[in-house]
Amino acid sequence: MISEKKDIRALSKGELRDFFEGIGDKAFRGNQVYEWLWGKGIHNFDQMTNLSKETRAHLEANFVINHIQVDSLQKSNDGTIKNAVKLHDGLVVESVLIPTKKRTTACVSSQVGCSLDCKFCATARLKRMRNLNPDEIYDQVVAIDQESKLYHDRPLSNIVFMGMGEPLMNYKNVLEAIDKITHKEGLGMSPKRITLSTSGVPKMIKKLADDEVKFHLAVSLHSAIQEKREQIMPFAKSFQLVDLRESLEYWYAKTQRRITYEYVVWKGINDEKEDIEALVQFCKYVPCKVNLIEYNPIDDGEFQQASIEATETYIAALERHRIPVTVRRSRGKDIDAACGQLANKQ
Repeated sequence: MISEKKDIRALSKGELRDFFEGIGDKAFRGNQVYEWLWGKGIHNFDQMTNLSKETRAHLEANFVINHIQVDSLQKSNDGTIKNAVKLHDGLVVESVLIPTKKRTTACVSSQVGCSLDCKFCATARLKRMRNLNPDEIYDQVVAIDQESKLYHDRPLSNIVFMGMGEPLMNYKNVLEAIDKITHKEGLGMSPKRITLSTSGVPKMIKKLADDEVKFHLAVSLHSAIQEKREQIMPFAKSFQLVDLRESLEYWYAKTQRRITYEYVVWKGINDEKEDIEALVQFCKYVPCKVNLIEYNPIDDGEFQQASIEATETYIAALERHRIPVTVRRSRGKDIDAACGQLANKQ
């Protein structure tokens, strides 16, 4: 049952200070509560040990802390961990801890389901039920940081918004979450260690640039030919490549930070010479790098991984034009935790 009390984490520090002044207490109590909520990530008013029992009881009577719960945890043979994250209203999203030798990355979700309709992605087959709140995004990061310390003996080092949902369709809440994650009164992580991945919403990419964000931007591209991109990602009919290109040029002019293009090569879909030439041309508009991603099947067989030769042809063409390119091998495939596989199968 959802409580009718207000979620205390929806209040700003100023509003918390006002609350305490309103009940005849000292305004600085709001600062203390804010630190417990965001700096220390506690989920229970009784843990606020520098507050009196009376003050804690008053908070309990007026507010709730709608924190997430890791409902189930799956471990991959390669060390990847997938969380089924239960929200306060009973809905579930998934988040993933991805360890490598040099870093531990949190892949977090921004929506329950997804607003878009990419045909190759399992999440896109789920209808968008709602956006995640800032605290729900923040809690995923805290949970994965704890798991990283417990299972890999090191803190979380990086965050990618590549889980369930389109982050730019939940713009306000995602940016508020990132602010809490990066602020010294929150988790204090550097924005340079955060990458937001979008399927390409031109208007919102321009807004990111105008808002002078400090994190990195990745674009799920998959084809630089409009007709093919529409076949792979039908929503692209509304977000044309020409508009996407213009928004990325705007982003670079404002931020001077290069784009990462995420790109899967599929057999019989985008593995021809014309596809490679179109990608090379698209990469010339703004400084960028290309991340070729191994495809992870989602059961129906419509999309199949292209041959090694096709991928190598892409790499050779990009390198010939001095466009940085890397190949990302997927992790966590045995627990459906790899790119495009998050769909709450549990």
